[in-house]
Amino acid sequence: MKKYFVATVDEIPPGHRKIISIAGRSIGIFNINGEFFAIRNRCPHGGAPLCEGELSGFVHSPVPGEYTYTRKGEIIRCPWHQWEFDVKTGQSWFDPVKTRVRSYDAKVEQGCAIAESTGTKLEEGPHVAETFHVSLDKDYVVLEM
Repeated sequence: MKKYFVATVDEIPPGHRKIISIAGRSIGIFNINGEFFAIRNRCPHGGAPLCEGELSGFVHSPVPGEYTYTRKGEIIRCPWHQWEFDVKTGQSWFDPVKTRVRSYDAKVEQGCAIAESTGTKLEEGPHVAETFHVSLDKDYVVLEM
């Protein structure tokens, strides 16, 4: 799988999202309580820009007059027809068996690990250049597709 470095961790604070384009696909990256999740920015129902919808949660009511609000910020609502999807899994709450939105693996990697993993071996030549130590001290959100 190919890795795409989509943002630094501080670019997407908890409760927020960033919509990016990778390989012709529009994808929303969400920070839910410090964990990152990615879903396709296209509602399977009508093609709406799903990731531009409202983030919400669920209201549970075991008996009349009692309710709890759970999963705050984990459910995305389509801006056109209000279909709801789980940001963490892509599962639809309208039709969970047949309908879902594509989800992608998103994780956080340290900048120094990224710099080390992209290094290549070069053949030594006859010339010497002045070099400087470079380090990356941020964490990056990485999308694997």
